[in-house]
Amino acid sequence: MKSSVTAVAASRLGVTRRACVLGLSSGSLIAPLAWAAAAHPGVQLASDWQPGRSPQGFLVSEKFDGVRALWDGKVLRFRSGRPISAPTAFLRTLPAQALDGELWLERGQFDRLSGLVRQAQPDEAAWARLFYLVFDAPTLPGDFQSRYRALEAILQAAAVPHLRRIEQYPLEDAPALQRRLDAVIEAGGEGLMLHRSDASWQAGRTQALFKFKPEPDEEAQVLGYLPGQGRHAGLTGALLVRNAAGIRFALGSGLSDAMRREPPAIGSWVTYRHRGHTPGGVPRFATFLRDRPAE
Repeated sequence: MKSSVTAVAASRLGVTRRACVLGLSSGSLIAPLAWAAAAHPGVQLASDWQPGRSPQGFLVSEKFDGVRALWDGKVLRFRSGRPISAPTAFLRTLPAQALDGELWLERGQFDRLSGLVRQAQPDEAAWARLFYLVFDAPTLPGDFQSRYRALEAILQAAAVPHLRRIEQYPLEDAPALQRRLDAVIEAGGEGLMLHRSDASWQAGRTQALFKFKPEPDEEAQVLGYLPGQGRHAGLTGALLVRNAAGIRFALGSGLSDAMRREPPAIGSWVTYRHRGHTPGGVPRFATFLRDRPAE
């Protein structure tokens, strides 16, 4: 259970459970955790797209609510670098070429998918129903458009139904991009991704890859908990978190009652949506979206 994991994490930090709930340590705010990178150094990460910007020079695709998976030709890994316990039969279908993509079931099934791909002993029957949606081949030479074209031949040669290339297409202007976003959201999708056509592959946060969603989202690390009040008395009122910019804030909106009873473990990462930032960099109207189980 997450609550027991939380207690263990707090114990390792030398912080009592009560101090964690109050967000305090030795009478002050809980000491900052050592900042950990949100992703494996060899992963390309998207920046936020600004509404109204022209998409010319970019290829656009749907942003699928899957689990990021990187194939190096031998091992399938989470973006943290940790191996994914996939069935041998699934791995044997993948080509020798390094791939970057998303493991995916269908729209709105992220929680189910997340539990499936994180099982120590993979469920072969369940894995047979998921897809590996590929959007890049990091080790191929050339710009993104060249790599994307080369992917077609690679995946066609593999001839595996669950291995698919994510469709990429150009759009002429900002209104067309907004219409496409609206259509994806209306159909139950999460948003759009934009790859700069002429960009070489780059690790880390880059201006060659963007995500475009109705509300931008970011990740933050859980530092502690704040106590609930009113109907939430005795439960977690909010998570005390810190984002990649080093900004600490309380994240309570969007937490379910179940999450308040068993909040994400200290040191884990959560995803939140927001509506921009204050002059001091604090996310406006931050809303919890999902936790990111340990990878």
